[in-house]
Amino acid sequence: METGEPEVLVIGAAIIDVLVRPADEAVFHTGSYPAEDIRMSVGADALNEATVLARLGKKVGLVTVIGNDQAGDGILRHCRREGILLGDDCVREGMVTGINVVLVGKDANRSFLTNARGSLRKLSLSDIRMPFPESVKIICFASIFVFPKIGADELLHIFAQAKRQNKIVCADMTKRKNGETLKDMAEAFSYIDYLLPNHEEAMLLTGKDTAFEAARAILETGVKNVVIKCGKKGALVMNQKEAYMVPGKKGVSCVDTTGAGDSFAAGFIFALSKGGTLKECAEYGNECGARAVAVAGATEWL
Repeated sequence: METGEPEVLVIGAAIIDVLVRPADEAVFHTGSYPAEDIRMSVGADALNEATVLARLGKKVGLVTVIGNDQAGDGILRHCRREGILLGDDCVREGMVTGINVVLVGKDANRSFLTNARGSLRKLSLSDIRMPFPESVKIICFASIFVFPKIGADELLHIFAQAKRQNKIVCADMTKRKNGETLKDMAEAFSYIDYLLPNHEEAMLLTGKDTAFEAARAILETGVKNVVIKCGKKGALVMNQKEAYMVPGKKGVSCVDTTGAGDSFAAGFIFALSKGGTLKECAEYGNECGARAVAVAGATEWL
């Protein structure tokens, strides 16, 4: 890790996003497609979360891998500018930094074109240095199921080490990729203090029909607190003592949902680091997510 003492450590992907807005299926049927806005920014769950946390004033470290190329240089410059601490071995020769083309429809929903050869899914257990720095209070694994080389056994290793060091463990998810079940993930999940999936991810993993049922099933694995992101409806919060909805912000004009979940997670973690209650953390997560969707790009709102 570069010089510094991070309080929050985010583990996950860092890439470049090229956002095209608005874009629909017509883009594939014409020789030239006029878009209102095309822009390039940093992206991926971990870098988005780290960026928001840094801009909110937290000392944050990022564990990721990128290539020694133009896109990777852009990520390095961004992290230096934002004060995000990177591992000194995050740049890998021969690796291609991931670039996603994000097509944002008029309804603000997104479709992604991804580089299968890129760094997006390349992180492995050997890239994560343990034990973790003593200064770190909160560790967030930014997206379970993104990395083929980090499955349930590797997550168990990471989370168990974090708890041995008395760290708070947070984790976000994406949709499962290989038919993983809740039973497959149960032992690793038992070390998580705060799990932050969205409702689709939670229901797909658990096989349940509602976010409430999914949260209850996840709790049975030993997760201490389940916080399910439910879009404009807000967030469902559940633990062994209570369950309630934290309503989303009213009157939000949705322009682009890119990074909304990452901004929610960063806001939640920021409030958590300040000693906020579970409800206060979810409320601030909702606020950050709402501000994120009001502008184009994952972190441009802050």
